[in-house]
Amino acid sequence: MPVPTSTHIIESAVIKAPFSDVWTMIKLPRFAEWWSALEKSEIVKGVSDEADVYRFTFKDGTVQDVKLEEHSSLDHYVTLSVISSQPALSYSSVLSTIRCYPITSGELAGSTYVTFSGNFAGDADAGVIEDGRFKRRDALKDLAAFVAK
Repeated sequence: MPVPTSTHIIESAVIKAPFSDVWTMIKLPRFAEWWSALEKSEIVKGVSDEADVYRFTFKDGTVQDVKLEEHSSLDHYVTLSVISSQPALSYSSVLSTIRCYPITSGELAGSTYVTFSGNFAGDADAGVIEDGRFKRRDALKDLAAFVAK
């Protein structure tokens, strides 16, 4: 019997870099520049006339087409969904959001607070959820290291 688990996760980090340096990297074509798990990110032409679709090729050989669901330059977030995957996912869907906030006061003023959340379909098991949690933590570490250069 599957272990009951929440299908929503959120990971966060304070990145000691100016907001503008961090926010400029939160564009789907730029993910491969900072996320060490990715080999490349390229736009997929002709899939949709209404949305941006990118192909993420991971270093482990996984290839996923991700759709930009939302992008807000005002609220500083991007939301994406996986629309296809090779190998196939063991669950039916996931919606992920990366959001950035400038830290404007206190000892970390001038830094950036970043969240990376995931909303998985109810058929995702506990192993999928935990894997998603660790991948988001690793991505945030990679982003921090990249903008610190």
